[in-house]
Amino acid sequence: MNTIDSSRLLSEMSRMAQAAGIQTTQSPNAISPVISQEVKPSEFSNLLVDALGKVNELSMTAGDLSDRLIQGDPSVSIAQSMIAGQKAGVAFEATLQVRNRLVQAYQDIMNMSV
Repeated sequence: MNTIDSSRLLSEMSRMAQAAGIQTTQSPNAISPVISQEVKPSEFSNLLVDALGKVNELSMTAGDLSDRLIQGDPSVSIAQSMIAGQKAGVAFEATLQVRNRLVQAYQDIMNMSV
């Protein structure tokens, strides 16, 4: 099984983004790169950013419901908290699978002979 060197992958992606005219941020908390005015964001990147935002929203909702349940809020049932947690888990797993497929596609492209 091949291991992925994340620092090498990120530096290669950054180099390719700069070659394409995209300025990237160095912050690890940034979700999407900062796009220069000449390059318009693609629909695919917008879709990914929206999906990551939705996964984050589901995770925050699940955490909030869990905290409220623990604090004894009578308006939150254990079923609501468990369902929200499961939704967040499924969304995260789906996102992880998409990331794995994108990394695999990137590796396949990088291994192609020119």
